[in-house]
Amino acid sequence: MIVCLTGGIGSGKTTVAKIFEQFGVPVYIADVEAKKLMENSDEVKQDIIEFFGKESYTKNLPNRKYLASLVFNSPEKLKKLNSIIHPRVKEHFIEWYSNQHSAYVIKESAILFESGGEKNCEKIILVTATKEERIKRVMKRDKISRKAVLERMNNQWPDKDKRKLSDFIIKNTSHIETENKAKKIHFELLKIKGK
Repeated sequence: MIVCLTGGIGSGKTTVAKIFEQFGVPVYIADVEAKKLMENSDEVKQDIIEFFGKESYTKNLPNRKYLASLVFNSPEKLKKLNSIIHPRVKEHFIEWYSNQHSAYVIKESAILFESGGEKNCEKIILVTATKEERIKRVMKRDKISRKAVLERMNNQWPDKDKRKLSDFIIKNTSHIETENKAKKIHFELLKIKGK
C-alpha cells in the first residue's frame, strides 16, 4: 500500500517521515530523489540548462539560488521545472516500490496535490503547523528571508484545501504529540492491511 505524506514547506514532513522509519516503514523522500536527479542525471541537467540557461548549473551542480529566484516568482517556470523532474522521480519511485516488502510504504512529497500525485496514493497523511512556526523553521533551515519563505508558501496549496483530500492529519506541535499521532496512524494502516 502506498501512503503519501505531505504538508506545506516547514510543516515537519521530514520529521514525521523519520518517525515512520523508526517504526520500520520504508520511506521514500521525493525531494531528496529530485535533488539527486538534478545532480546526477545528464538528461535532467541538459533539459534544465536548455530551458533556464547555463546559469542553472555551476561546476556541474545545480545553482539552487538562481533556480529558486526564477521559479518561486513564476508559476509557469515552476511548472516547467516540475515537468522536467517529477516524471523521472515518479519512475524512480515505481522501481523503488517494486522492491519493498512491507505492509505499506511512505512516499513523502511536498507538492503531492500540486503535481496531481495524490491519484497514486491509497491513503494520505497531511502534516500541518502554524504559519508562523513554518516561516521560522524555513528561515532557520534554509537561511532565507521571510519574504522568500512566503513566496514559496504561495506556490503551494493552502492546508484547508489539502485537509479535504487527506485521510489523516498530524498537527506537528510537539515531538511527543506528533510521535503519538504517527504511532496511532501506523497501527490503523497495519489494521487496514490486515497485518
